[in-house]
Amino acid sequence: MGKGTRSAASRTLRTCAVALAVLSAASSARADWRDDIGTFRIGIVAEPGGGNTVPGLARLTDAYTNALGMKVEFVVARDYAALIEAQASGRVQYAIYSALAYAAASERCGCVEPLVAPVDADGAAGIRSVLVTRDRKVPDLAAMASHRIAVAPADNVGGSLLPLTGLAGQGVKIADDSPFLTRAVSATAAETMLGDGEADGLFGWEPVGADGRPTDTGGTIMRLEAAGIPKTSLRVLWTSAPLRYGPHAVRSDLDAEAKRRLAVFLTNLKSLTPDVYDLLESTHSGGFELAVSKDYATALAIVRREAGGRE
Repeated sequence: MGKGTRSAASRTLRTCAVALAVLSAASSARADWRDDIGTFRIGIVAEPGGGNTVPGLARLTDAYTNALGMKVEFVVARDYAALIEAQASGRVQYAIYSALAYAAASERCGCVEPLVAPVDADGAAGIRSVLVTRDRKVPDLAAMASHRIAVAPADNVGGSLLPLTGLAGQGVKIADDSPFLTRAVSATAAETMLGDGEADGLFGWEPVGADGRPTDTGGTIMRLEAAGIPKTSLRVLWTSAPLRYGPHAVRSDLDAEAKRRLAVFLTNLKSLTPDVYDLLESTHSGGFELAVSKDYATALAIVRREAGGRE
């Protein structure tokens, strides 16, 4: 064998050795995140009256185990406060939240990020608040303070939290105890007040798609119309920014490969195994779509306003 041939062979061997080392390191890196975690824990809040049981728990556990290729365990929290603490402390890597609970978790530790969020079959990805008047009794938003405006109970998202936060953020003078607000005992009672003439306006809600446009498939206007109020007599004076449905969120320090596997699994779940999807998401039947932190800016504004009001 000539000198040149031996040199070429040597270079080839060195190249192969380097390639093998890189592949070995990559393989080890892929395994490390599973080894570091040990058991992947998913936090979920039990349904009211459900104790610490989750319907279809064995099937859900198997589905996530197959998606991640590692041991998975569900942790059932008594409420969202306990779930937030569990994820903030690292006891769970993944949690299923409402929009406001996710925002509270983000404020609590800054260590979480949304992965996916559900949508409805009609394409709705969330809701927005609307200010509705009947027969032009309230001519415009500027005149609101001189009229009676029906508002849902203080903990109602679409009919109270969302409009008060949205309007205050736009510089409108409004608070929970503003004299022009008439607090109803329920969202339905607030609608009745508008229908019976006890209020000139009403804070309600409507479903919106991911683009922020109304889907015209539900909400306060349709409910008022079903109650016998002609749609032509109703007028929307103001709409809030959208509030997206609550996400499935992971800790920000979770390995990128784990996030990728979960995203692929969840966004394909509705089409591939709809029965498992129904176990995981019983309210919104349209499947999961990718979500990002900015989708929850409105939820974060509500949480910050509520926290400020208590201080």
